[in-house]
Amino acid sequence: MIVVPTYYLLSRTFMELKRSDRCFPLFCISQVLLRLAYSPDADDAFMFRAAIEGLVDTEGLRFDPVTSDTQSLNNIAFSGDVDVTAISVAAWPLLAEKYLLLPHGGSVGRGYGPVVVAKKEYALDELSGLRLATPGVGTTAHLVTRLIAPNVEMKRIPITPYEAIFEAIESHEVDAGIIIHEGRLTYEHHRLVKIVDIGAWWAEQTRLPLPLGANVIRRELGSEIIQKASRVLQCSIRWGLDHRDEMIRFLIDHIHRPEEVATFELIDRYLDMYANEETYSYSDDTCKGMQLLLDRGYEAGLIENKVDVEFA
Repeated sequence: MIVVPTYYLLSRTFMELKRSDRCFPLFCISQVLLRLAYSPDADDAFMFRAAIEGLVDTEGLRFDPVTSDTQSLNNIAFSGDVDVTAISVAAWPLLAEKYLLLPHGGSVGRGYGPVVVAKKEYALDELSGLRLATPGVGTTAHLVTRLIAPNVEMKRIPITPYEAIFEAIESHEVDAGIIIHEGRLTYEHHRLVKIVDIGAWWAEQTRLPLPLGANVIRRELGSEIIQKASRVLQCSIRWGLDHRDEMIRFLIDHIHRPEEVATFELIDRYLDMYANEETYSYSDDTCKGMQLLLDRGYEAGLIENKVDVEFA
């Protein structure tokens, strides 16, 4: 957090002042600058745009954006160098001492989620014999895949560039891959077949939604700034939901992405899945799903610390 002096002229613009013989006092207020980290995928940009651009009342806060892929965001959070960041839910136990979960802003799959895909069909019990591309060991998709197939051989293939995991499968660098973000809607275009939908598997096992990503805020900011930032960011989500078509056009025009995922129809489908009323405010069963996910990971030895979810 950085406190930035911001000067402004009361009642008159600078040009009006130049044209006037009168002098108006120069006032100074302090704005709080928060470093905000998120991925370039559609739902993150959807959530944060209004706060970053001041399209909602920011209550004296300013947001300095940093973008990176999902695993890198987890790593950035480990360093403690950002104030607010999107992370994988599976990574939160390692961050719990520094960060609180925000009660909104998550990506939640209700009977759907990331998919494991390959060039040919495999039975679920064959997963453990495959070389599998993962977007990162700290991602929720990685954790749930380990719950499904504890002994599967994993190789990290970053999701940036977008095509990397598809190319790794095509070149036989790996046998199959975990596809997250918009790629879960386009894998068939790459002549790949689904082995398992991780979110559907989780729902069958638990009857609960799968919380994949979450937003967190640094504890050291203190309760006043934390609550203010939480309000502003929730308002930013509401703005996106209320200006959905405008936001989709913005994502197409301003956020670089491959042509196959830069269509109104595909982004609309993706936002239906991961930027919705659940993003605006977590439901009770999503909170239960989050706790159960962390408990299952701990019991399987995949998460080091046993934690209770804690919201700002």
